Amino acid sequence: MPYSEQELKQKYNPEGSILRRHQMRMLEMLETIDAICKKHHIPYWLSSGTLLGAARHKGFIPWDDDLDIELLRKDYLKLMEILPQELPDNLVLQNNETDPNYIFIFAKVRDRNSYMEEYGSYDRIFKERGIYIDIFPLEEMPYCLAWISEHMQGQIFNQLNNKRLSEEKVLKRIHAIYRFNERIGYPILRFLSKLFINNKLRHSFGTAFHSPRCLNEIFPLTDMEFEGKRFPVPGQTDAFLRRYYGDYMKLPDLDNLHPHYSKIEFHEE
Repeated sequence: MPYSEQELKQKYNPEGSILRRHQMRMLEMLETIDAICKKHHIPYWLSSGTLLGAARHKGFIPWDDDLDIELLRKDYLKLMEILPQELPDNLVLQNNETDPNYIFIFAKVRDRNSYMEEYGSYDRIFKERGIYIDIFPLEEMPYCLAWISEHMQGQIFNQLNNKRLSEEKVLKRIHAIYRFNERIGYPILRFLSKLFINNKLRHSFGTAFHSPRCLNEIFPLTDMEFEGKRFPVPGQTDAFLRRYYGDYMKLPDLDNLHPHYSKIEFHEE
């Protein structure tokens, strides 16, 4: 690396900085989710940039401002039933059932003692806007159907960006599109996917992330150090990350980093 780990931390997330406080809040949230998953024997693993951070930095990528976990859809559905009963009062599950204006197919766990505004302002319609962890379900599907589902979901973002409509009309259109996709569109795609062979494991219908996952690279799970603690990761983490990032140990262009949020506030607990 052109920079030492200490130099990167000092440059991007020194102790006491807003970003470092953000990361430590997400770590606390992850510990809570991890305990619930272990209690109920629900397998999950660190993924995407969070997994990359564990492998390359033994913790958060110094400039990273989100945290991602994944699990199989059947386990995801089980977790969605359990989290509302088991999360402490300072955390809340966010999906379309708990927040009718929430537009994503995957869920988030939100911190109630913080507030964020994300770039693009699509989150302006959400009820909960605290620091979050993304929880992504995975299921088997061919790329062509994943691509179709992404464009179906994209109609929601088109409405959010429609400056000619009032917020009330935007919400009505968004709700109609979401209901159609969730009740009719995605179940049809899920049925059609069974007609294909050699399907790849991907994020569930309606997400914009189509990079394939391989079960034999994920299971059996192992664990890896992340911020001084250990969390589940794919059994073949190196193969998993190379499929996703290529040479993942190489740092990206540090002059071209883009945060997720434009504003963040911490409230007293």
